Amino acid sequence: MVTGFNHSGVVVDDLDAMIAFYTDVLGLEVLREVESIAPPGGDHTGIPNARRKLVFVGKPGDQHQLELVHYYDPEPSAGHLHHHQFGASHICFNTDDLEGLHSKLSAQGIRFVTEPKFRETPEGFRIGITYALDPEGNYLEFIDRKKVGS
Repeated sequence: MVTGFNHSGVVVDDLDAMIAFYTDVLGLEVLREVESIAPPGGDHTGIPNARRKLVFVGKPGDQHQLELVHYYDPEPSAGHLHHHQFGASHICFNTDDLEGLHSKLSAQGIRFVTEPKFRETPEGFRIGITYALDPEGNYLEFIDRKKVGS
């Protein structure tokens, strides 16, 4: 049975730029790096002879990490899935100040798809959500959830 989350992975083209974005801009930390070479028969990924670098970023002590996967061989196929296609994904982050985060990242040139949008739930929470794009066009979602009156 599934007991929780471990990590989510995204294949990236410019590993250095993506590490810089997730660490310098979003404030995550590089938690570990792995050089991976699969045997001729393939490894757990099922890709024979795959050569890749894996960089895990996140917050120390957090249960969930983001794995940035850069393939040296085979080279990833060109093009990006449209965000509404089957197989497309996004990465969601919690924040405690959505408007402040939006303002700070916008000033750094991060492109947002939507302005922050807020709603109140019948349970008494104010939830704010916005979407942005990382340097390679991956969807990023940011959520701010607070009890009204807190």
